[in-house]
Amino acid sequence: MKIGFVVNDIETEKAEYTTNRLALAAKEMGHEAWYMGIGDFAYEPDGSLSTKARAGHAKSYRSLERHLADVQKPDVEQLIGMDEFDVVMLRNDPADDAETDPWRNNAGVAFGQLISSSGVLVVNDPTSLANALSKAYFQHFPEIVRPRTLISRDEDMIEEFITDLGGKAVLKPLQGSGGAGVFLVDRKEAPNLKQIIEAISRDGYVVAQEYLPEAAKGDVRMFVMNGQPLMVDGEYAAFRRTPSTKDIRSNMSAGGKAEKVKVTDDMLQMVEVVRPKLVADGMFLVGLDIVGDKLMEINVFSPGGLGSAHALYEVNFAPAIIAELERKVNIRRHYPEIDNTSLATS
Repeated sequence: MKIGFVVNDIETEKAEYTTNRLALAAKEMGHEAWYMGIGDFAYEPDGSLSTKARAGHAKSYRSLERHLADVQKPDVEQLIGMDEFDVVMLRNDPADDAETDPWRNNAGVAFGQLISSSGVLVVNDPTSLANALSKAYFQHFPEIVRPRTLISRDEDMIEEFITDLGGKAVLKPLQGSGGAGVFLVDRKEAPNLKQIIEAISRDGYVVAQEYLPEAAKGDVRMFVMNGQPLMVDGEYAAFRRTPSTKDIRSNMSAGGKAEKVKVTDDMLQMVEVVRPKLVADGMFLVGLDIVGDKLMEINVFSPGGLGSAHALYEVNFAPAIIAELERKVNIRRHYPEIDNTSLATS
């Protein structure tokens, strides 16, 4: 099996990233694992698709660091036709390029759609990812699992909503992820609310969200594959992310720390509630961010944290994900008529 991993930029990848863990697992299972950046694709005059891609060519690697170092050598880059791949994983995070290179935001899903139309399995499904470029995608999931939310650019409406919530809320931009531009506001302690709203709305819509007191303890990242909690050897790929300071953001990119967590029946029930849409949308691998009895976010682009789960439970979850891709590629060989969205979560 030939797997392509699409990232923002090969040079900025890090050894501990989930993508590198998946790529190394694929290689150890006898597959080819190729990296390609968002800017490496080409749609050629004859209608074919190609990419500049890199891979580690050693038979084995003793560490994640050695594998990525080999991949990042510039002399290993090759021009490859996309029709040579069996599966492509879109692992780029649009939020990382939103300010510096906004053209990249849609490039991943646009080329993903072209690649899937050529018969290559693309996960997560690129057409659904196009819809998920905005946080408004989250509002399509049942209200029972979501905090109370207002999306608006109207300052008076936002202030009134915060008052209705008791004066405390979380404000963030409609576009973006990774904890960027997230503010906890308290009307009793935040006379600069007007400035915060202005700063966020300068770049688009403001998401005002109910503050959940449990957020002070952090959130739980749970991996979901094919609409089911990812479990290997009796352990769930889930962990609690606790903020290292009073910062409300518990994202690992914002300095959060990972701890073991007991997966509760309430958490599993949340998965049950969101499963139908995740499956219908072809969301093969996602990360649910859970606070108390609510979902704060569903990361459908590049859910990270497999390394944290591996370290906490001494279980390598990556091979199970690659094995599932093997199964889907075999299905495609027997049933080429099955569409990409259906196959991604079948």
